[in-house]
Amino acid sequence: MAWRAISFFFKTPAPKLSAARNPSLLAASSSSPFSTSFLKTKLPKSLRKKRKNPEDSPRTKPVQTLPNRLPALESLVARDARFRFLARCRAFLARQPERVLRLDDAGKLHRELGFPRGRKVVRSLQRHPLLFEVYRHADGKMWFGFTALMEGLLEEERRIADAMEADRVGKVRKLLMMSADKRIALSKIHHCRALFGIPEDFRDRALKYPDYFRVVADDDGRRVLELVNWDPHLAVSEIEREFVADEDRAKKAFRFPVKHNRDLDLDADDARKLNLLNTLPLVSPYSDGASLDLWTLEAEKYRVGVVHEFLSLTLEKRASIHHIVEFKEEFSLTKHTYQMLLKQPRTFYLAGTEMNWVVFLKDAYDENGVLIKKDPQVLFNEKLYEYAEMTKMEPGMRI
Repeated sequence: MAWRAISFFFKTPAPKLSAARNPSLLAASSSSPFSTSFLKTKLPKSLRKKRKNPEDSPRTKPVQTLPNRLPALESLVARDARFRFLARCRAFLARQPERVLRLDDAGKLHRELGFPRGRKVVRSLQRHPLLFEVYRHADGKMWFGFTALMEGLLEEERRIADAMEADRVGKVRKLLMMSADKRIALSKIHHCRALFGIPEDFRDRALKYPDYFRVVADDDGRRVLELVNWDPHLAVSEIEREFVADEDRAKKAFRFPVKHNRDLDLDADDARKLNLLNTLPLVSPYSDGASLDLWTLEAEKYRVGVVHEFLSLTLEKRASIHHIVEFKEEFSLTKHTYQMLLKQPRTFYLAGTEMNWVVFLKDAYDENGVLIKKDPQVLFNEKLYEYAEMTKMEPGMRI
């Protein structure tokens, strides 16, 4: 019986598909009965469209060539990228009424919170278990907020902001004194607040200093911070102080070659002396740079001086190009800032990629890439980063 069933199975023909139900079968029956699978169906390499090398993209191409690269400074740029979520998330969460946020809502805020688009925010939260916690609320939804440790750290940061208020007020006054119209939109100062250690509530704190600041409405309705009084004691740049302390060292910090005729037939030493005449003093960043002829040597010295003073006011003596461009109109900068800074490698170091590069003041760092003078806020940030990389508290550790 079993043998008959098996033989019946092998003798039963496969069901036939009609051409009416399968048009492709009709087309195949009219074509050649021979297989064409041996034919090459791919385009030869000579005719293929060449793909761009990812390393050639401005998004990934390093600013510095390999021989000139300083790994210690490049690592700081990588560190900032690694803690982008921490920096943005804590700032955003601190502005919420209860300092908590629903996960479903957070998933739509990849720009505000700094996590990669298309990924779940919980993956970024899990990288910092000592600072963020996820829990189920009474409404049945998943929420997240700060841990008790993080709440304590934020309170410590608040005390630092109170203690350093006079210093931060001085920084903002100097920024206003450098600006063309002695006024800067409050939104720009708020956007770059972390760069200078300016607290979140500086807009309210500025109202306590009517002798220094005035908040006015611009023509387009923006709130603008305006300088009230000019202080000549503040209108001294960092490079001017360095020039008084060590003139020779300051002269070697910048180089503005003079375009002279080759008929002068200068030897190397005479050419160096001629170029040195046009090195310093830089045009003060507290002068009226907007009145200078845009493409003169004097105007370039002014712009170099402005960037140098701007970086000197920052906490870590470095800034992203996006932060610098934020004040392009106020500081009379041009689109050639990148090329301008590349010509001053003794003072500035450009790190990162061509699309997102960072400018360092080289003299502010030692050979190991460690900031020589650290603001209290910088010390706090370093401690915060240590907690951010830990998965559990070690015995004996305290805030």
